[in-house]
Amino acid sequence: MPYVMVHIPKPPSAASPVQRSVPTSADVARLAGVSRATVSYVLNNTSAVRISEPTRRRVHEAAKELGYVPHAAARSLRAGHSRMVLMPAPAIPMGPLYGQFITDLQWALSRLDYTVVQYGTAGLRGDEAARAWAELRPVAVLVPGAELGPDGVSVLKRAGARAVVTFGPERVEGAHALLMDHDAVGHCAGSHLYARGHRRIGVIVPEGAGLETYSRPRLEGVRQALRGTDAEVTGLPLGYTEQSAAELAARWPELGLDAVFAYNDEYAMLFMRALQDAGVRIPEDTAVLGADDLMLGRLLRPRLSTIHIDLPSGRELAELVDRVVRDPDCEPEMRRVLGACVVQRESS
Repeated sequence: MPYVMVHIPKPPSAASPVQRSVPTSADVARLAGVSRATVSYVLNNTSAVRISEPTRRRVHEAAKELGYVPHAAARSLRAGHSRMVLMPAPAIPMGPLYGQFITDLQWALSRLDYTVVQYGTAGLRGDEAARAWAELRPVAVLVPGAELGPDGVSVLKRAGARAVVTFGPERVEGAHALLMDHDAVGHCAGSHLYARGHRRIGVIVPEGAGLETYSRPRLEGVRQALRGTDAEVTGLPLGYTEQSAAELAARWPELGLDAVFAYNDEYAMLFMRALQDAGVRIPEDTAVLGADDLMLGRLLRPRLSTIHIDLPSGRELAELVDRVVRDPDCEPEMRRVLGACVVQRESS
C-alpha cells in the first residue's frame, strides 16, 4: 500500500507582544522639559527646594501621561529608610468604630508621604509575627491589641523600624504606647445603670476568640463601679449568632436581671431584638446599654442607649509616627486615650 507524505506548513507564530519599556524619571524630565532632579523634588514632595506651581503641574502631567510612578526601593535607598508604615491586620473582628479610625489614620499618614500596608499574619503571634513584619523592612509598625512583646520590639528596631507604636490595654517595653482604658468604658456603663435604679445587671461577654482583651476590662470596669453597693453583676457569655441570643433571651426570666450592658452596639442590637422576640419589654422590664455609638443604634425602636468612645485622631497618631521616624532615639511616649461618656436614649 503506497504511503503519501503530506507536508503541512507550520502556521506563522503569533506576533509576540511588543515589550514596552518601563518609563523612567529621565523620560518624565524630557517630556516636562526639566531636569531629573526637579522631577525627583516634585514627585517626592521635597519641601527644602522651591519649585514653581506651573513646573510642578508640568511634571505631574508628564508622569501621568507616561504612566510613571517613583520606584519605592530606590527612594528608600536614597533616604536611608523606607516610607512604609506596616499595620498588622487584627486577628479578631473589629467593629465600624475601629474601621473609621484606621481609615482616618491611613489618610493622615498618606498626607505625610507614608505608604500604609495592612499585613495579615494568620497563625503567627507575638515575636514570631514580629519577625515576619520585619522582613518587609517598614520604617514604622503600628500594632493593635496585645500582639507584641519587648523581644519583638527589638527585632523590629534591628530591622530598621524607627517607630514602633502599640495601642492596647498595656504598655510594651521599648515601644511608644497609646493605652486604651477599656475599664473606663465598663465603669461608665455600670455607673449609668446604677444611677437609673438598676441593681441586677448583666454584662454580655462575647465568646469570640481574642475579644477577651477588650471584654474582660469592660466587665471589670462595671464591677469596679458597683463595688460596695447593693448591686449584683453577672457575666453573660454570648456568641454573635441569632440562635445564641435567642437561647439567652429564653433564660432571661429565671436570671432575674433588670439591665444589661452589651460589649458593643452590635451585640446590644442582636440581644435587644432577641429579648423583644421573647416578650421582654425594653426598657420597662430590662434596660439595654451598648457601646461605640453607632448610627444604627439610633434607628432602633426604642433607640439604643450607648457609651460614646473617643479614639485618638488619625492625625495625632500620624504626627507621632512622623516625629519618631525623624528622631528614632527619642524616649518612648505613653498616652492614655479612649474617652468614654454615656449617650442616654430610650433603651435605658
